[in-house]
Amino acid sequence: MAPFSSLRAFLARHRRAAVAVPTALTVLVAGPWAATAALSLPSPLALTRLSNTPPSRQGALFPARTVSASAEPAPLRKAPVALPATVPWKDGRKGTRQFLTDTHANAFLVLRDGRLAHEWYRDGVDAQSRHGSWSTAKSVISLLVGQSIAAGHLREDDLLVDLLPELEKGGAYDRITVRHLLDMSSGIDVSEDYSGIPRSGTPRMYLTTDLPTFVKDNRTLRFPPGSTSEYRSVDTQLLGQILHRVEGESVAGLLQERIWRPMGAEGDATWNLDSEGGTEKSFCCLNAAARDFAKIGQLVLDNGRAGDRQIVPQDWIDRLSAPRRPWPTGGAAPPSGGIPVAPRATSAR
Repeated sequence: MAPFSSLRAFLARHRRAAVAVPTALTVLVAGPWAATAALSLPSPLALTRLSNTPPSRQGALFPARTVSASAEPAPLRKAPVALPATVPWKDGRKGTRQFLTDTHANAFLVLRDGRLAHEWYRDGVDAQSRHGSWSTAKSVISLLVGQSIAAGHLREDDLLVDLLPELEKGGAYDRITVRHLLDMSSGIDVSEDYSGIPRSGTPRMYLTTDLPTFVKDNRTLRFPPGSTSEYRSVDTQLLGQILHRVEGESVAGLLQERIWRPMGAEGDATWNLDSEGGTEKSFCCLNAAARDFAKIGQLVLDNGRAGDRQIVPQDWIDRLSAPRRPWPTGGAAPPSGGIPVAPRATSAR
């Protein structure tokens, strides 16, 4: 019996270690996963992949909702025009192709009079490759808002908290309107500082796995709504969530049915989400082929028309293309949705 007594004594002495070692290993392995989940961030593995992936390819690492191509695609007609051999660069000139390579461009398209005048892709990239839109998505959201307003489902004077009542806070925040969000004059203090660790601001909004909670947790104002304007991605994110609420359809679904298919998009696009089946990152993260992005630009240039179809109301294109009014601090309000202010053009020259 002695051997068994010795074994029992050994197990008794080492029982704590036998439990503690696996527990410690579990904490070491599971701890980071639990921490990122509690912070509504992607898993440690996903964060590692993101940190090692160029921004132009990060769209493939997030969950996404598909925007299906048109059943009747409208390929861009080609009318080739030679590019200049060199372009101005810093204090001198640089060969055009070398410029594209040195600036890490993936695709470069030129449309002239609505036709594809030039098309260039980096090695390993082609006409079917998808590219991340980044903030070009803001202009797409603005086009969708204009369509919703034209349909009578939304007004620029509508209050944010009337449309998304769960955000009601009291005070100045509750006076934010759709117009403020379009003109980036809401005053919501979500920083555009991209330096350092993404603990807050738009970098954190980019990573969060729960966008509705993020915008609810970030309702502090930097300035009173409508008093001035500052570029803020959170304003466009809120517009996307408003569209989903008033239309009862995902942002990707609205794009598919109201713009993508009607304009004759040739390829499927994707719109990244905060989580599987979740909310679109409306302020960024639409992924599509360069030719289809070019078609959106041509759509705006053609006053909202694609072929013989008026897809976006012309008066909304005019609204996007002109300053609203002088700001108290001087200067003019930016055009809605980030589309640059420029004289109205009649062609793509």
